[in-house]
Amino acid sequence: MRIDLNTHLIDEAIIIASPNCDLRPAGMLPELIVVHGISLPPAEYGGGHVQQFFSNKLDTSEHPYFAEIADLKVSSHLYIERDGCLTQFVPLNLRAWHAGQSSYQGRKACNDFSIGIELEGSDEEAYSEQQYAVLKSLISCLQGAYKGITAKAIVGHNDIAPGRKSDPGASFDWSRIK
Repeated sequence: MRIDLNTHLIDEAIIIASPNCDLRPAGMLPELIVVHGISLPPAEYGGGHVQQFFSNKLDTSEHPYFAEIADLKVSSHLYIERDGCLTQFVPLNLRAWHAGQSSYQGRKACNDFSIGIELEGSDEEAYSEQQYAVLKSLISCLQGAYKGITAKAIVGHNDIAPGRKSDPGASFDWSRIK
């Protein structure tokens, strides 16, 4: 796995551009990885709904839950499906809209300085072997490119938005990636 530092894209990723991003603050480089868990509809996998959601193309008539999230404009830099398929929505030099109201070690607005990685899953169900393998390789790649991302700077969404978010959930095995 390799990052093209001209395009800020991962060479092994499928690219689906998300409009839900903008520039990072001037001079800001990634210093944090935020691991998320997502499935659409909740606890259902496959179907391409996450990809549609992050690219603002989700058909709200396909499931009642989709009407609840229809107006949200969110994205992530990267998404790892249950089978290990890796998709990139936002170049790493841009700010993806994944963390929302958040803080890490007293710093607010984690989107400014983080890379968001979504895993297809739910808080209650174990993530797959393929996901852990891709995530571990991806983390190594990101740490090689962005020296500010230390082993301690890999957190869950729940860590930067406690009480508001619970993902990646108790089913995520942190020992598999650290």
